[in-house]
Amino acid sequence: MHPVIYLNRVMLEATKARVAPVSSAMLYGRGVFTIVAIYNGKPFLWPDHWKRLKDHAQRLHVDCTGANESNIGEALRKLVAVNQVKNGRARVILLARSGRDVWKTRKAGVRKTDLLIMTGEPQKISPSGMSLAVSPYRFNTFSPLVGIRSLNYLEQVLSWEEAQARDFDEAIMLNERGEIVSATMANIFWVKDGTLHTPTLSTGAIAGITRSAVIALANKQFIPLIEGVYELGDLTEADEIFLTSASLGIALVTTFDFRQYSVATANICLRLADALRDLASQA
Repeated sequence: MHPVIYLNRVMLEATKARVAPVSSAMLYGRGVFTIVAIYNGKPFLWPDHWKRLKDHAQRLHVDCTGANESNIGEALRKLVAVNQVKNGRARVILLARSGRDVWKTRKAGVRKTDLLIMTGEPQKISPSGMSLAVSPYRFNTFSPLVGIRSLNYLEQVLSWEEAQARDFDEAIMLNERGEIVSATMANIFWVKDGTLHTPTLSTGAIAGITRSAVIALANKQFIPLIEGVYELGDLTEADEIFLTSASLGIALVTTFDFRQYSVATANICLRLADALRDLASQA
């Protein structure tokens, strides 16, 4: 993470930042976030990120009064400039100070939501590709948080840490019905017989901004694509596998649960990665 952050209209050193200790965000995780890719010093697809962030905030009753695409985007661009980020990523977070909470302060403050923005370097990906395991933990599609980028992210973090402990880069997560959802921190795509596949959002998958961009690019390139419901057996027969996120862009998977995939034959993945780079360069 870079040394300077943005907190409620102020640029300051991250080590000196202070947020309300008794708040709905701190006590219950009431808050939302998005990760934005930074290419050539510019936030990539920011309008799409803001639209999703606002929608998720409304679903969790996080007050967005006074916040909009323009002023939050301007704060993000200023922080990118201060930290001199050419290529990297930013995390934009809305932290709710209050809600219908059990524990609360007697006097409600004027501010209902804290805005926190931080930037960092690009996520490092091995030139040889990513390795992918299967997580022993399951998504719960009955959760009211399903499909929301909320601060309640510990399940994904624990799943990621479990995969890391087994020397894998990432892990596939299934829901309670045994359907493929996503990786712990990225959406997943795979190719079989020239057709691109990805789990539909009804499985519990997050509507990733990069995921949407890849789907649009596949349509432009006339690559057949199916958003469907799949089980692990469908993935084990894939010809190519890749992950998508703002942090990763498009990341090729070369090892899945000890199965090996060649970079040389990842034709559709590499085509889409080139197309995404072209899109980012034009932004």
